[in-house]
Order: sequence, then structure tokens, then C-alpha cells
Amino acid sequence: MRIEEEIKLDYSDVLFRPKRSTLKSRKEVDLIRTYKFKHSNKEWSGIPIIASNMDGVGELEVASSLAKHSIMTALTKQHDLQIINGFKSIKEIFNYVALSCGTSKESFSRLNQILSEHSYFQFICIDVANGYSENFSHFISSVREKHPSKTIIAGNVVTADMTQELILSGADIVKVGIGPGSVCTTRIQTGVGYPQLSAVIECADAAHGLGAHIIADGGCTCPGDVSKAFGGGADFVMLGGMLAGHTEGGGEIIKYNGKDYIEFYGTSSEEANEKHYGGLANYRSSEGKKVKIQFRGELDNTIRDILGGVRSSCTYVGAPTLKQLSKCTTFIRVSNQYNDTFGKM
Repeated sequence: MRIEEEIKLDYSDVLFRPKRSTLKSRKEVDLIRTYKFKHSNKEWSGIPIIASNMDGVGELEVASSLAKHSIMTALTKQHDLQIINGFKSIKEIFNYVALSCGTSKESFSRLNQILSEHSYFQFICIDVANGYSENFSHFISSVREKHPSKTIIAGNVVTADMTQELILSGADIVKVGIGPGSVCTTRIQTGVGYPQLSAVIECADAAHGLGAHIIADGGCTCPGDVSKAFGGGADFVMLGGMLAGHTEGGGEIIKYNGKDYIEFYGTSSEEANEKHYGGLANYRSSEGKKVKIQFRGELDNTIRDILGGVRSSCTYVGAPTLKQLSKCTTFIRVSNQYNDTFGKM
């Protein structure tokens, strides 16, 4: 046993230090990024925010709405060929869609069936809770061998060494985050995790050294956190809870005390396992929870709020483009984020 003494930081532990800026308006800030990926050698341009592959978020209607803003969506693993074929405008948004799969034969077979008829999809998201398994690295290698021209997203991990391992196994983009999500209970159930901002900073440094990219996955509670993730070096930021509870995500609206709510639950929750796999296996425990969140209406309003916050962050530190935000970032450690006299934001 050993203890690491170095302080690790979360988004709530820091604020941006403002700097002199020549920008006159938020509208001058360019949020579009263009990336060329290490293994697939493909290019992609857009706003590098990704809707998480969670029920109520990683849905085709969400993807259709976000594609209008050049934002990507990782579909849930349950999207099969029949669902894809039934969505008429899929060819209009495919460049902003990632197909998700796990490491099971059934999940990989479902992915391959889609790609056999819709080979134009560029992104594959291989998603597991624990990316530290040797088997996971081998699986990434096998996917890379079968789909050499696809851009592979893989995770989740939180340390530099495993970021490098996944990249060398064939991942173009590594998903970073264990336990920071709003409906994730991994840290409670297992005691495992890593403060998200430090994980992003360390994994980004490792990935960029190999010419690859990372996604900051989880932990964002407000637009300022999205900006902090980019400031810490993330190439993409994945959002779940911040994009849940909207019309496009579907789900039953529940009336409570005169207000409308929608249920939202973690991918490893008992609810998700019951819905998709017939229940939790007897050797597992739930690592997610179910919550009721107030119905938020159309997704477009939320996205505009998030993008407006990121643009504003850039103006405060003098970054004319999102690409330059990390170069212009100085974080200061704080013990308090904001004045909560009238309640939390």
C-alpha cells in the first residue's frame, strides 16, 4: 500500500484567472475545432462537445438536434440496425454520430451489422466502466484490425499510463473519467476514482504526446465546468446530466407537485440493467442511481446556454478560439466557487 501525497483537483477546486483581452464581443470567439485522428487518419470539424451514450441522452432525436450546432452524440449501445434504418435523416447527421458498443460478442455483432449497411459512420465508441482490464486493450486492438479506417473512442480511464496503453492498442480518442458523473455511484460502491480536472490534465498530456486525443467524460455541472475541462486540455467534453430531461431525449413525463419531471439513471444502475439485460447479475452491484429531474423543454435552449458560457470564458482569458483556451488558461485554487446566499445555482 502507498499514498500519493500530491493534491488532485476537481472542477469545483479552481476558477479561471481573468486576463487582459483584445476581444470586443463573445460572438468573435470561434468554438469550431478541426482534428485529424492518429490511427484512422480521418479529419473532423465541429464543436467538440459530445452527448453521452446514456438513456435519454444518447438518442437519435438528440443527435438530430445537436447536429444543427455541429455537436456530436454517442448513441446508446442498444441502437441496432433496425433502429438506425428507421431514422430517415440518418445520412444527414452521421458525421456527428458515434456508434457505441461494449466488449460482449452480442454488442460487437450489433455494431458490425450497422456498419455493414451504413459504412459511412466514422466513429466507434467502445464504452466500459473499467478500462484497466487487459482484455479491454486486446478488444480495442481487434476492433482496430477489423475497422482500420474508423475513428475509435475508448474508455474509461483516469491515468496517463492507461491512456497511452489504449492509444497504442488502437484508440484515437480516450474517454477520461471514473465516477464523476451526476448519476454514477462508482466512487461510493468501490472507493475508486480520480478528481476529474487532474485526470483530464494528466491524460491530455499523455495523449497529446502520442498525437492522440481525449474526452473529458463526466463531472460537469454547469457551463463553467465545460470551459474548465477545455482549459485543462480536453479535446472533447462529454455531457450526460446537463443534456438530460429534454423533449428530444424521450421518456415519460411525471407530474409531481404541479411540475413536470423525467427520470434519469446511470448506465450501470439497477434500472438500466433491468431495462436492457433483464436485471443485475448475481455477482454485481449497482454503480448508478435513478433521479427525477425537472423537464427542461427543447434542447436547443440548453445548448445555446452552454455554448454562450464557453464563449464568455474565452473572452475573460483572451482566447479568440477554443483551440487557444488551454494556452490562455491559468487556474487559481479556491475554497468557494460563488455566492450562494439565495441557494445553489
